[in-house]
Amino acid sequence: MSKFAVRVDAAVSALGSGGSAGLDENDFIDASRLVYDGVREIRRAVLMNREEEDLDPEDVELDEQYTLETRSKCEKYSDLCLLLLMTSDDLDTDTEFEPVEDMTMETRSRSSAHTGEHGVDEYPDISGITNAREAMRKMTEEDKRKILQQVELFRREKMTFDNEVAKWDDAGNDIIMLAKHMCMIMLEMTDFTRGRGPLKTTMDVINAAKKISEAGTKLDKLTREIAEQCPESSTKQDLLAYLQRIALYCHQIQITSKVKADVQNISGELIVSGLDSATSLIQAAKNLMNAVVLTVKASYVASTKYTRQGTIASPIVVWRMKAPEKKPLIRPEKPEEVRAKVRRGSQKKQPSPIHALAEFQSPADNV
Repeated sequence: MSKFAVRVDAAVSALGSGGSAGLDENDFIDASRLVYDGVREIRRAVLMNREEEDLDPEDVELDEQYTLETRSKCEKYSDLCLLLLMTSDDLDTDTEFEPVEDMTMETRSRSSAHTGEHGVDEYPDISGITNAREAMRKMTEEDKRKILQQVELFRREKMTFDNEVAKWDDAGNDIIMLAKHMCMIMLEMTDFTRGRGPLKTTMDVINAAKKISEAGTKLDKLTREIAEQCPESSTKQDLLAYLQRIALYCHQIQITSKVKADVQNISGELIVSGLDSATSLIQAAKNLMNAVVLTVKASYVASTKYTRQGTIASPIVVWRMKAPEKKPLIRPEKPEEVRAKVRRGSQKKQPSPIHALAEFQSPADNV
């Protein structure tokens, strides 16, 4: 880390003086690589310390070159890394730790934004299932396929959300911030229907639905202020209609979240009947996400394309395009090219200005 800091100071000093002749790009990248490897080891240590049921196989991939020696090193310091990474907001007030020299924690209870009373057995009469998330995993394969079909439709709507909402910078724009927050909670709820994600109990899902409703109320209040400043037009009417949809779908999510999956033990076989409530929850989340996307687009048009004469006031929200993603500081290494023969590469070409400009999207294209 100290080597990286020295290289950064040297680079900043050289750029500040107006010259970069003394900079060694390869040396700077090597120093950055050390920091990258350190952060990656900490991430692996945190993932290895989590329960297997809390990990999503689609999101967690370990490299094949991750040796047993490195794995044992991560296990040795995993508890210490967790202790350093947790903030005071992520810990319960009742959580107690052993002395640091033992490098062990008395309890692994970590609260999240939707954590409920996970110690309570929701199905005391059924052995092998303690919470609703585990019940979702015990559903029949046919029911799982039907749920997966609804999840695929939700993912398509999520792609539309990313194209229309994620391109805006949420700095100074509470509408975008609330929309992203609602989307994150809806993703957790859809993961719950597949037996994954941070939501475990029925109370967790109910609390998540309440948070969506609260965010929807804030979005409604903020968007109505924009509608009041917009003159009478079809855009204003559409915006108010979209707000009614948001209120409706938030109410539907609250109702469906309270339906608990029914589990029966028939001749030693567990029968879980929660397909209707799961699909209804996913459909309500998909419809809500669509309404949020339409609300964001209509809010942009209402706040930027219509102006009232004689009204001088600061804008309610600031619509600013999000900057394109930064280029990686570390050269990616492909597994098939790690031990490949070194060949003379072609000369690197600078991208044309037209190609660089294509990374940005004009706000007028969203109207």
